[in-house]
Amino acid sequence: MPGTRSFEKHDDGVWTITVGPIEPEIYNYNLTIDGVRTIDPANPNVKTGSTASTISSILEVRGAAPAFYDVQPVPHGDIHAHVYHSRSLSAARRLTVYTPPGYDRDTQTRYPVLYLFHGANADETAWHRLGRVNTILDNLLAASGTKPFIVVMPFGYGVPPDSPEGQGQNTARFARDLIEDVLPYIEARYRTIADRDHRAIVGLSMGGGQALGIGLNHLDLFSYVGGFSSGLGRGADFPTTYASLIANAQAANKKLRLLWIGCGKEDGAFAASKGFSEFLTAHHITHTFRETSGAHTWMVWRRYLNEISPLLFR
Repeated sequence: MPGTRSFEKHDDGVWTITVGPIEPEIYNYNLTIDGVRTIDPANPNVKTGSTASTISSILEVRGAAPAFYDVQPVPHGDIHAHVYHSRSLSAARRLTVYTPPGYDRDTQTRYPVLYLFHGANADETAWHRLGRVNTILDNLLAASGTKPFIVVMPFGYGVPPDSPEGQGQNTARFARDLIEDVLPYIEARYRTIADRDHRAIVGLSMGGGQALGIGLNHLDLFSYVGGFSSGLGRGADFPTTYASLIANAQAANKKLRLLWIGCGKEDGAFAASKGFSEFLTAHHITHTFRETSGAHTWMVWRRYLNEISPLLFR
């Protein structure tokens, strides 16, 4: 339910607004009071991130039956928070890890890994707090809808998010940290299957652009690649950025077990995502382009994660 609505002031001095009916989902909203944008002071549920621009209040409208992202009476995985030293960036860095149900009990089984990236203004907790990655995967696993795998969610900024002069270096620095520091860190501490056939790289918005750029230029490391509402950049030079991919389409298609691109038609990123799909088609790169309704919101990205997860590591 995008757009703005005005409050009405009643004779008793109370301001009210009525909206709806609205579909069961998780919504974000803000109040504007005397020109100042703020959160709802009566609502403790708040969306936060790495910059102030992302802060908003959260309203969850529940339906008659549990949603695919709701906590249900099924076995649950665990969320782990880590701080590690990045030698490539000379900095302390954070990441979040999801391990599937039973990981700690069965000390022999090794697992594939999904490297899952957040968007601009968010952080390494976003896919857990807002994307509900753990409950989505718990529910899919309980329904035998996907294979168990580990999810690694790093902090997606290679430069500080509030330093615009360095944003042109962001993806390159993040990619270096991912490859030189995060992958070795995870493989030393978790029971992973450490080869390209058991690694996936997926992201949304800024992270979608990162996942596509890193994954498709490192098919020696990743065999499953996905982007949701991907931030591909204005005036993106696809032939240059993906030169190694299109140089030998037949070889790339043999390495890619999945290349999945999704975007909502009401999303400002739709034209770029569709253009990228057309570029891939023109160069004979096998892929899925998922065109759906929806804007640049977690409503879309949660659904995409629920859709793509059963396709991984088959």
